[in-house]
Amino acid sequence: MNPTTPEAVADGEKTTDTTDRVTAENPEQHDQDETGPGAVTDAEAVEEADDDTDDDTDEETSGRLAAASAAVVSAGLGVVALTGAWSGRVAAERETLVGQIKTSSGGSAAQQINEIYGDAWHATALVNGLFGLLALLVGTYVLVRPAFGAPARQPQAGWVRAVARGGIALGALGVLISVAMYFDLIVALPTTAG
Repeated sequence: MNPTTPEAVADGEKTTDTTDRVTAENPEQHDQDETGPGAVTDAEAVEEADDDTDDDTDEETSGRLAAASAAVVSAGLGVVALTGAWSGRVAAERETLVGQIKTSSGGSAAQQINEIYGDAWHATALVNGLFGLLALLVGTYVLVRPAFGAPARQPQAGWVRAVARGGIALGALGVLISVAMYFDLIVALPTTAG
């Protein structure tokens, strides 16, 4: 049968009329026929897109918070490297006690100075230097993080970069001072006269 013949046109009109009548009588069934049992509706698609956007936003926010926290930690470690920490004081007191024990049976004055005073001084310098090194590492991580692994759509805030740079500067200064202390370049050990 040729689709352009009058009989075919009449059959097509009957089919369209029948479909329209079924749709008018049962619109829910018509919606199911269009979408099918496994099809995704527009509302479900929008909800899934919103969930994906929320996941991306959560990841961006957590990445920014981690970078900001690390920058503050770097600055704090740099300050500790310059001012000293209780752990450095404890290490120095321990070295003083060990030096007193070693020299209690006697020894030259130079040996006593080195054991009691010099070892404590060096222990303090070592602990402060470790804090300075940590400040350097954490601050550097914050600054290079966007280049390695952080998505490009997560630019760092200006204050985060500034605080990280401050932590690096304080850490570098702390390491420099600690090295000078450790090798007695700032203040030499006391010596006995004559």
